[in-house]
Amino acid sequence: MSNAYTDHLGRPLVAVTGMGVVTSLGRGLEDNWKKLTEGVSGIHQISRFPTEHLSTRIAGTVDFIPSEDNAVSRSYAFAEATIEEALAAAGLSGDFDAPLFLAAPPVEPEWSMRFALTDRSGPPVEDNDAYVRFLAAMREKGDPAFHEAVLFGSISERIADKFGTRGLPVTTSTACASGATAIQLGVEAIRQGRTERAMTVATDGSVSAESLVRFSLLSALSTQNDPPEKASKPFSKDRDGFVIAEGAATLILESLASAVARGAKVYGIVRGCGEKADHFHRTRSSPDGAPAIATVRAALEDAGLDIDGIDYINAHGTSTPENDKMEYSSLNAVFGERLKSIPLSSNKSMIGHTLTAAGAVEAVFSFQSMQTGVLPPTINHVNPDPTIELDVVPNVKRSANVASVLSNSFGFGGQNACLVMTREPA
Repeated sequence: MSNAYTDHLGRPLVAVTGMGVVTSLGRGLEDNWKKLTEGVSGIHQISRFPTEHLSTRIAGTVDFIPSEDNAVSRSYAFAEATIEEALAAAGLSGDFDAPLFLAAPPVEPEWSMRFALTDRSGPPVEDNDAYVRFLAAMREKGDPAFHEAVLFGSISERIADKFGTRGLPVTTSTACASGATAIQLGVEAIRQGRTERAMTVATDGSVSAESLVRFSLLSALSTQNDPPEKASKPFSKDRDGFVIAEGAATLILESLASAVARGAKVYGIVRGCGEKADHFHRTRSSPDGAPAIATVRAALEDAGLDIDGIDYINAHGTSTPENDKMEYSSLNAVFGERLKSIPLSSNKSMIGHTLTAAGAVEAVFSFQSMQTGVLPPTINHVNPDPTIELDVVPNVKRSANVASVLSNSFGFGGQNACLVMTREPA
């Protein structure tokens, strides 16, 4: 293989030849990018379910794509929309005939489904608990729709059936790092010569009353409900938590040699991937930031770049007090004085935290920054945290010549993943 198509380690360079995205800002890359760069927020009052007794009543839900009212159906509908856009952008039709790597949320019956099952299970019988009655009801009258709605692999199975992917579809769920993890799996498959092309999809339609309650119990969500669009304020002194959101993104990955051979448009190159585990705590990051530091360094090393090779950082930037501080200290440990001259912004200030979709959604926006020469702002940055010395592209977009991007995804459960992307192969 020509050196023009391989990286510093002799591996095939991995190009992005198609992208699609859905967030609370809208459907499609054009609409999302226009609003994102204009500093528009997609955060709004929740209307999908009652919120009267919840401390958080806002989210970045996607309410404009029809689906059945469960996390699996919503997540599939969002994914489907982005896959169709990405395949069209890549100039591909018919069966995809290559592997699928999907990032999807963990799923379980929502309360409305549980109540319906209870009604089906009949009245309690002595020495017969609710679980036994549930099993009896399911045996007497099966419910395929319920089963598919709570089956973790059903999203990838639907995608594989509709778009004709090849082999066993892989579904991963690594919390907030899931989207970046799915991309990394696709990159590794191409680098290892197992395929010339891969479909990488990340989706999350899991916002529900129960998810809000759970994250609220962790003190992770913002409770600044009014006005909703002002709640997500990464790296600000008065940040109080993230805003939960939904969305999806698809990236069609292809060996650069294959992309050039068929005359495909190349949006950029995934040059490096890094991942490290943080075993400090189930939800909290290690105070010294060591796992995050190691993840960033691993991604740079994998890309064959040093700290001077990064032009822009797409921050994890969740707007939680602890995570934003940890991300800053970790980046400072890696980049030192160089960090002061690197612009950095958080898309989550506008779209909220799309959880399992976040790493892929933000990868799409990172490629757009390189393609358009525009850095989206970090909005709501009116009260900077004096302990965080970053150029966060405050409040207003900025023009810049961006040839390389580091995108961070630091998730609950100690899941850390970083991507390094470049505009050109070299």
